[in-house]
Amino acid sequence: MPRSQVVIGVDSSTQSTKALFADAATGRTLAVGRAAHRVQGSAGARESDPEQWWQALGEAVAAGLKESGAPASAVTGIAVAGQQHGLVALGRDRRPLRPALLWNDTRSAPQAAALTAALGGPHSWTDRTGSVPVAAVTAAKWQWLREHEPTTAAACTAVRLPHDFLTERLAGVAATDPGDASGTGWYSTADRAYDAEILQLLGLNAELLPTVAATGGARIGTLTPGAAEFLGLASGIAVAAGTGDNMSAAVGLGLGGAGLLDHPVLSLGTSGTVFAATRTRPTSPALSGFAAADGTHLPLACTLNCTLAVDRIAALLRLDRDDAEPGGDAVLLPYLDGERTPDLPAASGLLTGLRHATTPRQLLGAAYEGAVVTVLRALDEVLRACGLDPDAPGVAARPLRLIGGGAQGRTWVETVRRLSGRPLVIPAATELVAVGAAALAASAASGADPVAIAQDWDTGRDTELPPVERDVETWERVGSVLERAAPTLLDRS
Repeated sequence: MPRSQVVIGVDSSTQSTKALFADAATGRTLAVGRAAHRVQGSAGARESDPEQWWQALGEAVAAGLKESGAPASAVTGIAVAGQQHGLVALGRDRRPLRPALLWNDTRSAPQAAALTAALGGPHSWTDRTGSVPVAAVTAAKWQWLREHEPTTAAACTAVRLPHDFLTERLAGVAATDPGDASGTGWYSTADRAYDAEILQLLGLNAELLPTVAATGGARIGTLTPGAAEFLGLASGIAVAAGTGDNMSAAVGLGLGGAGLLDHPVLSLGTSGTVFAATRTRPTSPALSGFAAADGTHLPLACTLNCTLAVDRIAALLRLDRDDAEPGGDAVLLPYLDGERTPDLPAASGLLTGLRHATTPRQLLGAAYEGAVVTVLRALDEVLRACGLDPDAPGVAARPLRLIGGGAQGRTWVETVRRLSGRPLVIPAATELVAVGAAALAASAASGADPVAIAQDWDTGRDTELPPVERDVETWERVGSVLERAAPTLLDRS
């Protein structure tokens, strides 16, 4: 009987690495190895040493290989999906010159605003890159590095995104994909190439950047002997270009040209993210107009304050995260780390509508409501970017796919359900970024379309929840506070 082939999908996120071992034919998960990362910084700074990502990748692969029981010779492909936007500055020895600036490092907000103005305003950016610079975007972080650490910037011989850094360690090839490249701020989704004028504005030589592969599933090389020895795998294994975490989750959900188009997804994690795969190139200044890993587009909005912020409110109130009830008159905007959508990088949290009768459980419920209304307002903009009217009956009834850690939380699910009025679909697969990366790895090994591979795998039945009547009163109350307060939420210290 022939031995089953195995592929490895790596999810290198902000706080951990997961290496998912999957049967290449069926997509059945054989094992998931895990290893933690450390994030350091305060007052807007968020940094990590890229070397720990590589060490964590080794630990996660070793753990997954042991748990799966598969021989190393059965592995045919590997792909990395990584946290988006982070800036990895490398020296001549291809070692990091400093800790990586992570996506949620907000110190580069002034640079983002200055870059937006320098190119002629938001629409000049969306016409080229699909996105307006915000603090998260790599271009703003590079500009921050130039201004605050010019010696480091001058010594830099290579600029990488987190997933690029790991992919280069695997294959010895400097490569990225259109999806993750579209989050840099210097890749044109219109021309599908680096934008020479923007690079000139940034003082960034294109020779410092990786080559952009056609898709995230493109085979860009094979596992080098050194990487194979480090990981305990065989050399010559196909290495995919890989992609960003959001693009990989879309592949894992079967979204894209060979699958579902214009179907909205809400990811409830440390950040709250909404996106949809579409053939329409997005150009809304309110969104990140990303490319998808398979050649389509992925309009996306990201809010910084989601599960982590609400958990912090629960801790302050000494409540369990599910010990909540609707907020009543209270409105709590939990912008504890600034905010990205809406673009309020220096914002802090806001509580209003507090009364004698307000209970701690209502305050916690108000934090959930503030986070959910923020992300659902962004969802409407994503649907418009797909050419859809979010209030049209057919669109408003379209199921919302709910993923991420929050999708396993009762209060998160019920709050989204109540405030959206939409039917919800909760996929059975919980490691969708890693599943998508595994499909990209299978694509690199076989040449098949990664979205079609993920759809064929059909790794589990979804939980479907019918819609409930929308809580319009809470929606309008929170939205009204947000609209009134947004101009004053900036920290003026």
